[in-house]
Amino acid sequence: MLTDIAISQSAPIRHIKDIAAALGISNNDLEYYGKHKAKLPLKLIDEEKIKQHHLILVTAVTPTPAGEGKTTISVGLSDGLNAIGKKAMAVLREPSLGPVFGLKGGATGGGYSQIIPMEDINLHFTGDFSAIEKANNLLAALIDHNLQNKKRSLQIDPRTIVWKRVMDMNDRALRHIVIGLGGTANGITREDGFNITPASEIMAILCMSSGMNDLKKRLGNIYVGSTFSGEPVFARDLNAVGAMAILLKDAIKPNLVQTLEGNPALLHGGPFASIAQGTNSILATKMGLSLSEYVVTEAGFAADLGAEKFFDIKCVTAGLRPKAVVMVTTVRALRHHGGAKKDELTIADTKRVEKGLANLGKHLENMRLFGMKAVVAINKYPDDSADEINAIKKFCNQYETEAISCTGYTDGGKGMTELAEAVAELINKDESDFRPLYNGDLSMEEKIHRIATKVYGADAVEYSVKAKSQLKHLRELGFEQMPVCMAKTPKSLSDDERRIGRPENFIVTVREFEFAAGAGFVIPILGEMMRMPGLPAIPAAESIDIDENGLITGLS
Repeated sequence: MLTDIAISQSAPIRHIKDIAAALGISNNDLEYYGKHKAKLPLKLIDEEKIKQHHLILVTAVTPTPAGEGKTTISVGLSDGLNAIGKKAMAVLREPSLGPVFGLKGGATGGGYSQIIPMEDINLHFTGDFSAIEKANNLLAALIDHNLQNKKRSLQIDPRTIVWKRVMDMNDRALRHIVIGLGGTANGITREDGFNITPASEIMAILCMSSGMNDLKKRLGNIYVGSTFSGEPVFARDLNAVGAMAILLKDAIKPNLVQTLEGNPALLHGGPFASIAQGTNSILATKMGLSLSEYVVTEAGFAADLGAEKFFDIKCVTAGLRPKAVVMVTTVRALRHHGGAKKDELTIADTKRVEKGLANLGKHLENMRLFGMKAVVAINKYPDDSADEINAIKKFCNQYETEAISCTGYTDGGKGMTELAEAVAELINKDESDFRPLYNGDLSMEEKIHRIATKVYGADAVEYSVKAKSQLKHLRELGFEQMPVCMAKTPKSLSDDERRIGRPENFIVTVREFEFAAGAGFVIPILGEMMRMPGLPAIPAAESIDIDENGLITGLS
């Protein structure tokens, strides 16, 4: 089979004005970025149409390091829905350059279920990440300028500054640095560091905003640090909001592209799924629901992290009511949860699959906590055996859930029509009744306890001394009513990545707290969080090239 990039490059691609026209969008409303990409104005959002149309979440079981193909399934499902006569589009996140040149690769799907132009999307695209990076680093520059500027100083204690610079590349050497060396003319010497751009709170803010005014309000609420007297300092105190907003004036608009099969897709934003909400922007989701009857979206990592945050943070904030869930699994993931080692994941083993099904079962149970009905999508690999597939289907019957073998990777939309029919039927039955897991009136501890015990399956929650002290500070700042954005390993339902399958009899520990006051949530941290990844032993960048005719190779 051809590589992803070869498939992308050989596919016919329509002018973006034709994709827009099929959605009823006027040429005058398109901001062109070449022939195949365009930004759309926020005026296209129609709240009445949003209420009439159908939002579908694609999530997954606890993944293996390679992932289980949520984006491939999302794109394929969108094509499959269009193939059965539904007006549908995929609304997804934008890729970060870090994984593209590192280990994981791009994020436009795979095989014959891709979004194109693949090279443009996985590289600079329309400049949204660059704009976020510049706005983030402008605030960082203003903070250090204020430390230096004695006449207008806010008396910020440098030891309390939590705002870091960002760049969209994996570079472990920048995680912990010292700035301001070389004398007083070069600023105040202090410890600092870089995060990767998707980990910037500004990325989370962009994706939580309802428009420019809301964006500016959220930017102003960014917590910077404290004064020497202990008073909080926010971005608005540095008069940073207007300039930051100007840098984001185009980035706030969703991006229109297409699938390999010429169906519309919106890509917008890409916040980290570990310390942020891990979903595309509210604005893009609402625009998709304004333009199409069916919108397929996804949330990062497995359902315990991605789906929970999608429901409790994004849907509650935006007033969205999803209609169906697609739970992605692979036979390989279930072999993994059944105890297969890395070099055994491609070896058929029905007994291990049957043992690993407990993980899938817990995620299906969790969807019911939110009042959601699900369909299981088995992202099929060539080494999957018929016995393994049948074991999954038989297991799902116990949950009154249909499991469907999907071949979107090799067959595109035609390999996804059975899933599309099942999802459309599920929506037509109207059996989902979305409800969040908690409301804002609960205490911070009660919210965390509810997620940990009901979603993860923990027996209890413990707090470090540091976390208890920070919790008191959060209350003093008035952040008790915010939702919680749990930060833990994506490799296990527990906070211990070694505990695969469906862990039982465990306690999760909140090590410390952070908060994203601008994005609007508190972040309980249950382990070490990596915000600036490093490159692997053999970076993908070493295999990427371009020839004199502009043909790119090695991108995946």
